[in-house]
Amino acid sequence: MPTLLVVDDSDVSRRLVVGLLRGNSTWNVETAGNGVEALKRMAETPIDLVITDLQMPEMDGLELVRQIGARFPHSPVILMTAHGSETLAIEALEQGAASYVPKDRLADMLEETVAQVLSLAGSNRTYERLASCQRRAEFTFALENDASLIDPLVDLLQQIAFQIGLCNSHGRFGIGMAIQQALLNAIYHGNLELTHAQLEEARENLLSNPATDLVQLRRVQEPYHRRRVAIDARITPDEMHVKIVDEGPGFDVVTAQANLEDPSALTGGRGLRLMRILMDEVHFNTAGNEVTLIKRRDGQPEPQVRDEPTATVQG
Repeated sequence: MPTLLVVDDSDVSRRLVVGLLRGNSTWNVETAGNGVEALKRMAETPIDLVITDLQMPEMDGLELVRQIGARFPHSPVILMTAHGSETLAIEALEQGAASYVPKDRLADMLEETVAQVLSLAGSNRTYERLASCQRRAEFTFALENDASLIDPLVDLLQQIAFQIGLCNSHGRFGIGMAIQQALLNAIYHGNLELTHAQLEEARENLLSNPATDLVQLRRVQEPYHRRRVAIDARITPDEMHVKIVDEGPGFDVVTAQANLEDPSALTGGRGLRLMRILMDEVHFNTAGNEVTLIKRRDGQPEPQVRDEPTATVQG
C-alpha cells in the first residue's frame, strides 16, 4: 500500500486534503505541518509520494522539493498551488517536482494526479542493470486509443532515460509526467476529439453508466477508431527526443502558445504547461497534431539557433 505524506501548515487544509485522499482505500495517508517535519518523517518512514503546500514557515515548498530531490530521490512531489504562488510553482517544477494541482481544483484533480504520479514512480526495475549498459536507445510505436498503454510506455522511456544517465532518479518523474501528458492529449483531444468539458462528463458517466461512456463510444466509432498515435523516441546520455503524432485535426497552436505565456494562469492548458516546464524544448507542427519533446542532460549547452525558419512552434 503506497504511503502518501501531506505537508501543509494549515490544520484545515491538511484535513481537507487527507479527506480527499482517504477516499481511496489503497493509500495510506500521513501528515506533516511543515517541511522540516516532513523531512524528519521521511527519514523515519518510507514515503512513496509527497503532496505539499508552497507557502509554509520554517521551510517552504520550494526548499522541500530541493531537499527531497537530494535526500529521497525516489519520492516524487506534487505541489498544491494557490493564486499568487505561480512563479514559485514553476521554479519548483523546474527543480524536480513531478506535478501540481491548483488549490481551487483539489476536489476534482487531486486523486487523479496522485494516481498518475504513483504510476510513474512504480517502474519495473527488472532490466535496470541491462539498461545501464545502453549507450543509445530508439523506439517506434503505433498506439491504439487505449490509455492503459500509456503507463507501460512511459515507464519504459523514463527508466531508459534514468539508467542511460540522462537524468537522476528524481528527474525521471518530470520526464515521465511530460510524456504522459503529451500521450493523453494525443489520444483524448487529438484522435478522439474530446473537449475538456466532454472528458469531465465522461469521467462522471463512467462511474454511473459505463455503457454510455463517450470515450468508449468514440473508440469504436468512425473515424476515430482507425486512428493511431505514432511515437518515435531517441535517447542518449546527452539528450532525449520524443515525437508524438496523432491523426486528429489538431488545434490552434498560436492561440495556445499565447495563453501559456501568462504565468498566473496555471489552471489553463495544464498538460501543455507541464510539458513546457518539465522539458527543455517543446515544439508543435503548425497543424497542432504533432509535438516533439526534448530533454537534455543537466549541464548540456543549449544548441545554437539556426537562421533558417522551421515548421514548428516552440513551446
